[in-house]
Amino acid sequence: MNQIVDKALRGVALLKVSNIRHWTDRTFSFDCERPQGFRFRSGEFAMIGLIVDGKPLLRAYSIASPSWDDELEFYSIKVEDGPLTSRLQHLKEGDEIVMRPKPVGTLVHDALLPGKRLFLFSTGTGIAPFASVIRDPETYEKFDQVILTQTCRDVKELDYGKHLIESIKTHEFLPEIVGDKLTHIATTTREDSGQMGRMTDWIRDGRLAGAVGGDLNPESDRVMICGSMAMLKDHKEICEERGFVEGSNSEPGHFVIEKAFVD
Repeated sequence: MNQIVDKALRGVALLKVSNIRHWTDRTFSFDCERPQGFRFRSGEFAMIGLIVDGKPLLRAYSIASPSWDDELEFYSIKVEDGPLTSRLQHLKEGDEIVMRPKPVGTLVHDALLPGKRLFLFSTGTGIAPFASVIRDPETYEKFDQVILTQTCRDVKELDYGKHLIESIKTHEFLPEIVGDKLTHIATTTREDSGQMGRMTDWIRDGRLAGAVGGDLNPESDRVMICGSMAMLKDHKEICEERGFVEGSNSEPGHFVIEKAFVD
């Protein structure tokens, strides 16, 4: 790993990119080097980006890899006129990104009170922090049941999440840790699929309770939410209607939202 020495870029690391994969015409993922001594909690995000006109152009990206991994993984949308993603989507093997190695975020175990079931509600690339959380052994030490949901418009957009679940099943040590504790529910809102509808509708009409053995209950359940601003608002309302209290790193609660994420 090389450290940028330019005065204007002090404190930003250069990281070589590998394993670039374009999942759809709207989404892609990539791995990069992990800076020596860089520590983070599964579910946190970091500021990453590219050098543009001699300056770092950075945005908040959830780290999709678990805290024990030797590499860092990121999962991104492509925005044609986006200042960063319009450039980031053209990464090639061996290219370098920049990162400010100071992770932050609320989608972490420290922000939740102890519970029995952990619900991870996501839309689109909002699944990224949960890709980290569901591969962290601590998650299964703290919870008896982990429910990951992802809702996208089209079936193809669910491929990253499905691949993630399969990679856990074939991993060297995760199957023994995860066991039968992890449930994955993937739904679409536009293209016909085996499971249709927004997860807010699933909660309200009882489909989710039927699938996982009981409705959301603040006494036993903890919730993490990541997705579009409208999705965050709707899920927060549902949680608060049921008596859930929002948590933070300084004051743990029943549910947490990643406010830095924009779908």
